[in-house]
Amino acid sequence: MTPTYAVIGRQRRVFVPPPAGTVPPVPPHLQDPPIYRDLLRAWADRGRTLPGRHDPEWVRLVAPQVTTGQFSAFPDPRGDGR
Repeated sequence: MTPTYAVIGRQRRVFVPPPAGTVPPVPPHLQDPPIYRDLLRAWADRGRTLPGRHDPEWVRLVAPQVTTGQFSAFPDPRGDGR
C-alpha cells in the first residue's frame, strides 16, 4: 500500500543489535600459503615494498614538500573580488 502523504524532513534510524549468539563469530586470521610467504621473503630480501608493511621510502615520497612560511606572497586585499 502506498502512503497518501509525503514524508518531509529528516528520518530517524535506530540501530537495533541482533540478539546475542545469532551473529557468527569472526574466523581467525589464516596464515598466508607457503608460496606467498616465500614471495614476501624474496621481496624483503631484495628491499622491495611489502603489502601491509610500513614503507619508509613511501612515507618520504608522500610527505609535504612545502612548509608553512616557506614562500611569501602579498596578502589578499579584502573585498577586491578575487
